Amino acid sequence: EKPCTCSDCGKSFRRTSQLMGHMRTHTAEKPYPCADCGKSFSTSFSYIHHCLVHTGEKPYTCSDCGRSFRSSSNLTLHRRTHTGEKPYKCSDCGKSYSIKSLLTRH
Repeated sequence: EKPCTCSDCGKSFRRTSQLMGHMRTHTAEKPYPCADCGKSFSTSFSYIHHCLVHTGEKPYTCSDCGRSFRSSSNLTLHRRTHTGEKPYKCSDCGKSYSIKSLLTRH
């Protein structure tokens, strides 16, 4: 259930905090500046993720090959190279893809 809805575009969210971060995409407000490079971010999550660029930290490690990633979502995508998982299927031809954007491009 996603009870929090954006009054500008209708997109829905589970939490008020997610809606607040989303609302900044409409206002271009970016209240989270990086002290290292000056780049600003609309959500604390995106700011924290950005900070890993400066520290070089890659806390998510593949248990199969040892490769490390800055985000869990990138690790999830990488893991599909080992598992062969292709969860995105074309409804017209049946071809499957490991990444949603590849299906969209198809």
